[in-house]
Amino acid sequence: MSEAVSYTDFFVLATGATTRQTKAIADGILGGLRATRRPARTEGEREAEWILLDFIDVVVHVFTPAAREFYRLEVLWGDVPRVQLGGDETGAGHTPARRAGTESA
Repeated sequence: MSEAVSYTDFFVLATGATTRQTKAIADGILGGLRATRRPARTEGEREAEWILLDFIDVVVHVFTPAAREFYRLEVLWGDVPRVQLGGDETGAGHTPARRAGTESA
């Protein structure tokens, strides 16, 4: 992402099947990083359709399937190359990432 935008190096895109699962994914990320990193900003935790965790150099987006399809960040940032970290091309499974030179859907 750093070649495409100046505000972050990575986008991480993840999908939970339900709002409860998106919240659990976001909570897991926050819990896993608690000792070393805190987000500069979080958005969407109440509704949990699209939760944003902004760690400055890494911005995490956790979507429900409907929100991911609606916002289509993969299309918006389609010129940034992708790399699949886990799951499949439908967005199911583990968290994909996005970076200048690498990205995942």
